[in-house]
Amino acid sequence: MATPEIGGTQPIITNVTQGETYWWCACGRSASQPFCDGSHSGTEFTPQSWQAPRTGKVAFCTCKRTANAPLCDGSHANIIQE
Repeated sequence: MATPEIGGTQPIITNVTQGETYWWCACGRSASQPFCDGSHSGTEFTPQSWQAPRTGKVAFCTCKRTANAPLCDGSHANIIQE
């Protein structure tokens, strides 16, 4: 299985609306982080749908290393940038 690219090193805090579906970028290539822009085309990655359980702010993962996709779990703190 391929490892996704790192789309960012900090989560992106986003206002979401209860019941709305959001398409999270799973490949790390999207220029519209944290959301999909179709850049996964030709890879084994597909965007992940996520429906907001309530209206408010959430922290979407951009490093693509979270165990709680699509939400940030702090995994970006373990990424060492060269």
